[in-house]
Amino acid sequence: MQRKETGKYYVTSVAGEQVRAFVPAPLPPKPALEPHGPLQQTLESAVLALGRLDSVATLLPDESLFLYAYVRKEAVLSSQIEGTQSSLSDLFLYELEEAPGVPVDDVREVSNYVAALNHGLQRLREDFPLSNRLIREIHGVLLSDGRGSEKTPGEFRRSQNWIGGTRPGNAVFVPPPHTAVPDCMTELERFLHSEDDGLPVLLRAGIAHVQFETIHPFLDGNGRVGRLLITLMLCHADMLRQPLLYLSLYFKQNRSTYYDMLSHVRRTGDWETWLVFFLEGVKLTAEGAVSTAERLSRMLQNDQSKVLATGGRRTGSALRVHDALKAQPILSLPAVCRHTHLSFATASAAMKVLANNGIAQEITGKRRNRLFVYDQYLSILNEGTEVS
Repeated sequence: MQRKETGKYYVTSVAGEQVRAFVPAPLPPKPALEPHGPLQQTLESAVLALGRLDSVATLLPDESLFLYAYVRKEAVLSSQIEGTQSSLSDLFLYELEEAPGVPVDDVREVSNYVAALNHGLQRLREDFPLSNRLIREIHGVLLSDGRGSEKTPGEFRRSQNWIGGTRPGNAVFVPPPHTAVPDCMTELERFLHSEDDGLPVLLRAGIAHVQFETIHPFLDGNGRVGRLLITLMLCHADMLRQPLLYLSLYFKQNRSTYYDMLSHVRRTGDWETWLVFFLEGVKLTAEGAVSTAERLSRMLQNDQSKVLATGGRRTGSALRVHDALKAQPILSLPAVCRHTHLSFATASAAMKVLANNGIAQEITGKRRNRLFVYDQYLSILNEGTEVS
């Protein structure tokens, strides 16, 4: 539905030049959404796909292992959208303290993203409300060190920012003046908890994401926090028991359309077109996560069967090393020993069993300080995270 601009422009002075900053109107959209036709059909498909994802997760041999890896895949993808060059392998190596040579600045950003997501989820499990305070806390963890740590982590901005261009005067989009940010965020928080507008959770999440990105309340990290907000809303509303839905891959693959859609909503108030795009992303992402979970589950079971079929006295220790690689797909032998409590000699012999069965692969070519990767496991997780 074509409405009108979803806010008003305010002329403000920045560095001596006049700038038109956009201040969004409070939510929900007015007139109300038209919940029929393509929007209703896509919503139903997205809800079904989300329900299947939530149910499939319970069938995994070890849900926590899949969650551990999947959260890290999302961290890589969301950070790549912001320009980092880190890969999933870089992150696993960074978390493995023995591994040298990983690009520290980029991978630290990705690691901070994992920490920020985990912080938000833990707070929600403690019944802390999904609120501006929690959003600021998540931002504080995200920018706790490394790049962006000088840009007031955990605090709403106190100066004008902009998107695109070299200054506000030639920017593609100028968010609200910093003086308007507290009120805008208070209205957004009110919308997050509204129960009298009849909006389904998925539509509320899609609308809130646009509003957050329009307000752009922080000096840095807005895109990553805005994408985290989607997952946190779904978990908070119990649409997902575990944080297994992430739209970063969809947004990365459709980057131009995504940015065009955000601009289109602001100009026209056509929330329905944006929401169809958003819900299609939910559907495709949920289906992709289900497929990944099923493939990983089959692979893990097949590899376990290979180890069992080898027989012999090393089978038990080989299964323990296999479990360690499931938990962390890149490991050194000392790390294997810590995970399994096996001696170095036993761990080394067990790893050889996995290597002989094509499960683990040594990636350094060295005789000392060797690293082993669960190659096929990492290959499945890596899909879509290739740096472009």
